Order: sequence, then C-alpha cells, then structure tokens
Amino acid sequence: MIAYPQIDPIVIAFGPVAIRWYALCYLGAFGFAYWFGMRRARRPGSGWSGEQVSDLIFYGALGVVLGGRVGYVLFYGLDRLLDDPLFLFKIWEGGMSFHGGFLGVILASWIFARQTRRTWFAVTDFVAPLIPIGLGFGRIGNFINGELKGRITEVPWAFVYPGEDVGRHASSLYQAFLEGVVLFVVVAWFIGRPRPEKAASGVFLIGYGTLRCISELFREPDAHMGFIAFDWLTMGQLLSAPMLVLGIFLLYLAYVERGPGEMRMMPEPATDATAENRTDAKGKPSPRAERSRPSERGRRRNRKKRARKK
Repeated sequence: MIAYPQIDPIVIAFGPVAIRWYALCYLGAFGFAYWFGMRRARRPGSGWSGEQVSDLIFYGALGVVLGGRVGYVLFYGLDRLLDDPLFLFKIWEGGMSFHGGFLGVILASWIFARQTRRTWFAVTDFVAPLIPIGLGFGRIGNFINGELKGRITEVPWAFVYPGEDVGRHASSLYQAFLEGVVLFVVVAWFIGRPRPEKAASGVFLIGYGTLRCISELFREPDAHMGFIAFDWLTMGQLLSAPMLVLGIFLLYLAYVERGPGEMRMMPEPATDATAENRTDAKGKPSPRAERSRPSERGRRRNRKKRARKK
C-alpha cells in the first residue's frame, strides 16, 4: 500500500492572504476551457468570435462557483443550512458540488444564448468539450486536500491516509481520470465529425452520468449521509442517473425526432479541402467560397451539358 502524500494545501502565503492548490486547479480548469474554446472559435465557419468565447467563459465561471456552492448546501448540507442560514456564505469551510455547478452552467448557457440569439443547444454543444478537463483539475484538487476518500480496499495501489491503518481507493484520482481524461477524449472525438444539434450535449451527459456512477462505487459516501438506499446507492449516483437518462433523450431527439429545421448537420472541423465551402464568423460566405461559386452563365452551360449527355 501507499502512504498518502501529505501535501500542504497552501502553495504560498503572504500574511493573511494564501494561494491554495484548489484555487489553482480552478484557474487551470477555466484556463483550459478558454484555450480550447478559442481554438474551436478560430476554425473557419465556427460562428464564434474570441469576444464571445471570453464572455461565455465568464458566465460559465459564475455558474460554476455560485451553482457549485448552492448545490452543495442544498444536496449535501440542507440540515445545516436550516440550522444556520449563514452556512451558505461560509465558503472558507469548503464544499462545492459538481451537480450544482452543472446546473449553474446550464443557466449561464441559457442566458448567454438569449443574449447572443443562439439556440440553447448550440451553446451547450459548444460548451460540452470544455468541461471534462476542468473536472479532472477539480478532482486533483480534492486529492491534494485529502478529500473524497475512497472505500476500504486491499489492492496494492491503495492509499493509507493519516490517522488510519487501512488502505483506501484513490477515488478522487479515479474520478480525475474517468470524468476528466476519458470523458474529454470521448466528447472531443465525437465533435470531430458531422453531428446534429443536441448530440454533443447528449454524449456529454451520457458519458458523465455513466462514469460518475462507476467511480462512485469506489468512493466512500459522505459521512453525514451514508448510502441513500439499498446499502449501495450514493447521492452522487442518484444525481447522475437523471443526466444519463436526459442524455439518451437528447440523442433520440437529435437523430430520430429531428424536425425540418433541425436536419442540418453540424460542420466538421475545417480543413484546407473544405475551407472554400465555409462561412466567416458572421455567417457570410468566405471570399474563397464566393470566388468558387459558379456564375449564372456557368450554371446554364452545365445544365446544357448534362442534358446532352442524357
């Protein structure tokens, strides 16, 4: 077994002001989301500008922080909130919930979509691949803080935490790999090919819901809650199951129940071979596409040639 490496959660302190590893993990999450969002926006025909990506990341960051805190208090600390309403604002005591942050991002995406006159799912499809790596950063922060201990096990790679003499699964690292790396690879692969609107959002929801339910099998339930039911169902699984169902429903809508206005497939990543068919960020045909467009005389000539061949 492996002795848990006791890492000081504070990177550096300047008097009463301290920079913590967990805060750096959040910065890493937002930094990756900004970088990858800008990378996607620079593709010809993306329909996104750098300014819009910056605004989206700002809205999303507010949704993550505010929604994460409110979600934790409601999902995991409701009893304490009822006893002490100010508990909601005691952020220095820790406590963030992914599912609360997820709902916050959903709300932020809806507001952003209305302001930019996009469909809601066009925004959530764009956001989907920006999230997983950030989740991985967050789980690494949990490991550094000694949070989210795993269930007792005797596997050789188990960690022995301070004050204990039993080995535990490194569930936070499992989640960093599954919800971060694996989920990102799946979603990034999926968005690299033609797809209808809603599909990327559906794949993200299915992927996260499935991987979270799996990782919860190795994570010790919160001490003040224990198992919700059946001596195995955790709160994390209970909150993730609806995401799985919703993701399947979105894929059904995307591929089976598309109406006439939803038949257009989302574009593939731009390449030199397809660039002439792309539009610019404002939705207008690119100069290269304009030059390659045949004239009316050329179209009539082509129609005559096809008629003679028949």
